[in-house]
Amino acid sequence: MDSKQNDLFRRIQENSKDFSKGQRLIANYITNHYEKAAFLTAAKLGEVVGVSESTVVRFAIELGYDGYPKLQKVLQELIKSKLTSVQRIEVTSNRISEDNILKSVLQSDMDKIKITLEEIDQTSFNNVVESLLSAKRIYILGVRSSAPLASFLGFYFNLVFDNIRLVHTTSVSEMFEQIIRVSEGDVVIGISFPRYSKRTIKAMDFVKTQGSTVIAITDSKESPLYHIADHSLIARSDMASFVDSLVAPLSVINALIVAVGMRKKNEVYNIFEKLETIWDEYQVYEKNEGMESIRKVD
Repeated sequence: MDSKQNDLFRRIQENSKDFSKGQRLIANYITNHYEKAAFLTAAKLGEVVGVSESTVVRFAIELGYDGYPKLQKVLQELIKSKLTSVQRIEVTSNRISEDNILKSVLQSDMDKIKITLEEIDQTSFNNVVESLLSAKRIYILGVRSSAPLASFLGFYFNLVFDNIRLVHTTSVSEMFEQIIRVSEGDVVIGISFPRYSKRTIKAMDFVKTQGSTVIAITDSKESPLYHIADHSLIARSDMASFVDSLVAPLSVINALIVAVGMRKKNEVYNIFEKLETIWDEYQVYEKNEGMESIRKVD
């Protein structure tokens, strides 16, 4: 069992003799349904167990937390990597307004970007950029819902670097076959968000033993990737029903691409100048004939 989970339940057990009747109801609910309690407001939790919102707040303080939000954060860290898809649907239904799902989801995504901006470590970001610029080879690895993030990063890094290896995999054996040559001087970027992929964790463990620099793009310091990585970029993720919300991670990846591109500005300019010629010659993109006419007149 997770040490934080042990700590939470230890606090509940140690303080149980001093609980009021209402606080005992809260303790029982959290103990038996902590995967649901983690996503309930103090008012909603009080409503579910039949006590007032103030009783819930006092309960959190009684346990030694600085208010209910602190207790709720501990609960969320405990369960977010363990929830099944069915449980996700159940626990998030209370947080999304069915009257305006579009607004609810977009507002939630905006909040995650705002929190990420406030919390991300600029020094870690700079260190990641420097590691990438000096890397012998760069491996990018992300599976399941993180695979699109890995592909997006790989697509643009292929335009900036000539040493990119995007690890495509559907099994553990295939993954190790593609990273078997990882060595000192290489950089491996692992991308994983709850529910964390065991394949990614195992791969990061392996490349670490091979002497490579490990970069994690993940959601918190509680992530198993964080404890493996030399450098970590923390981006808040969340769940919107059964869907992983990865807007903030994608925004951090965008920033990483731009930062590296700015440091290799001349190379990037030359590459895109060549690409524009190729795209025109092979008609890769639809051309706006109206705009072409305007250019000729000018």
